[in-house]
Amino acid sequence: MSATPPAPRPGRDTATLPKAHLHLHFTGSMRIETVRQMSASHDLRLPSALQADWPVTFETRDERGWFRFQSLYDAARACVRTEADMRRIVREAALDDGAEGSRWLEIQVDPTSYAPFVGGITPALEIILDEAAAVSREPDAAQVGVIVAASRMRHELESRTLARLAARYAGEGPGAVVGFGLSNDERRGETEAFAAAFHIARRAGLALVPHAGELLGPDAIERTLTSLEPDRLGHGVRSVEDPRTLDRVVADGVALEVCPGSNLSLGVYDEIEDVPLRQLVDAGATVALGADDPLIFGSRLQAQYEVARLLEFSDAELADLARASLRASRAPTEVRAAADRDIDAWLAAERVETVAEG
Repeated sequence: MSATPPAPRPGRDTATLPKAHLHLHFTGSMRIETVRQMSASHDLRLPSALQADWPVTFETRDERGWFRFQSLYDAARACVRTEADMRRIVREAALDDGAEGSRWLEIQVDPTSYAPFVGGITPALEIILDEAAAVSREPDAAQVGVIVAASRMRHELESRTLARLAARYAGEGPGAVVGFGLSNDERRGETEAFAAAFHIARRAGLALVPHAGELLGPDAIERTLTSLEPDRLGHGVRSVEDPRTLDRVVADGVALEVCPGSNLSLGVYDEIEDVPLRQLVDAGATVALGADDPLIFGSRLQAQYEVARLLEFSDAELADLARASLRASRAPTEVRAAADRDIDAWLAAERVETVAEG
């Protein structure tokens, strides 16, 4: 399957549908032009896959495919060298999301990656939070909360340090830490080892949002549900492989951050029709669509709604997905209420029967 985003299809404009974006990684949110400019300004060389060969598809059913993905991500992350670079990423992510109808963005970051360039993990997080608060005041931008994420590739003691840092800046609204996550290759590390960090985050009132159920199947989801007691799962699509696991996800009220573009680009599914979005929704799961890493996969938030439309979701069902994303978010009450009213208005608007040229 090509990583090229699907073309818009007849129907109401998904870019004007109010929604929340709950699964977007900091480095992975970058515009391709931005990482190219950063690499040039810091005299760094980008792999060809982030130049002429972009966007990229992978085969992650074995670890070589994931290694290739991680290598590209690391190459892009190495281009982020200054406070100005970090602020630019937050600002552009908020503006890009706002242009696609997102009223609220929860951007996920591991500040240890950028700490060496700005004096430590605390200054790194403070820069991101400060820019999140600043850009959230702009009328065309999505409002931005921050998720601090630990990595499965690092020792669990580091996750506790990050959880304490996240707890220190926990709050509500733009420019606050609103969640704590666990990212990277699901096949690495023992999920149970990170339970202490999630306990710290839980006591601070943060949303618990670990990755699970994209590269691994229902057993990994079950372990995550039991040991980390999450509010949401990053991905979770493979819960459909075991009805008992999917029933538990639904019964526990755990929202799923489903990222169709990621699933296709990473080779989890071969074709759009294979993405189990319909099965998840029909089972009663709360689903919030997300773009994951647009820098690598080449598709942003609106494209995920276009995938849903290709899967024969009606405009009313797309509106339900948007409402679900807002319910699953940590957006302020007034943001959710305004978006909900505007979703009603979106549905009341005349349906577009043809796609405009250009």
